[in-house]
Parts: sequence; structure tokens; C-alpha cells
Amino acid sequence: QVQLVESGGGLVQAGGSLRLSCAASGRTFSGYTMGWFRQAPGKEREFVATISDSGGITAYAGSVKGRFTISRDNVKNTLYLQMNSLKPEDTAVYYCAARLSPWNSDARRDYGYWGQGTQVTVSS
Repeated sequence: QVQLVESGGGLVQAGGSLRLSCAASGRTFSGYTMGWFRQAPGKEREFVATISDSGGITAYAGSVKGRFTISRDNVKNTLYLQMNSLKPEDTAVYYCAARLSPWNSDARRDYGYWGQGTQVTVSS
């Protein structure tokens, strides 16, 4: 199995940027499709972005497309989420997740491994 630890969250003003990281350990990182999800207070955990095991295929939620970029470094065993033009509605706990499959997915149930989350707060 794989262990995931997120970092990089914090407080930022609207319009600003943050880069989240997710360090993976355990089984071979390159064998996993990876995803970012987020959960705002009182809301369901929602899909943000996904990237295939090789990094060649990505997909995004409509609410973040054009502002966020998911990437991965299979040598450093790390997943990233570059977040630009942040909005107050992006405030949430952000989670990285791993799926032992070569196929991308935006469904929470398809991911078997999760990190503990990192808080992102965007002030207006």
C-alpha cells in the first residue's frame, strides 16, 4: 500500500497562489493514478483534479479548470497541485488520494488511499 502526506496549505488572499505537495511512500508511486479532492465545511468531499500514473493524462473539475494544474514527479514520489487565481470559494481541506489503476477517475469511491489533508483558506 501507499502512504500519503500533504503539505503546502495556508492562508492566502483572493487572487493569490499556492502549491500543494503530496509525498508518497510505500509501494511504487508510478503505479498509481493520483487525485486531489477538497472538502469545505458542511459540504461533501469533491473532486478537484486527477492525473494518470505516467502523468500523461489529466482532468479537472469545471470550477478549477484553467486556474489549477496537477502534476507529478515519479522520481521524487510527489504529487503537486498548483493553484492560481484563488477565490474564497476554494477554501477547503485539500486531500490527495491514490488509485491502483492506470485509469483516471473523478469518483471518490475509486480511490483507496488518502492523506490526512491540508487546509487552504482564501480571504476576500
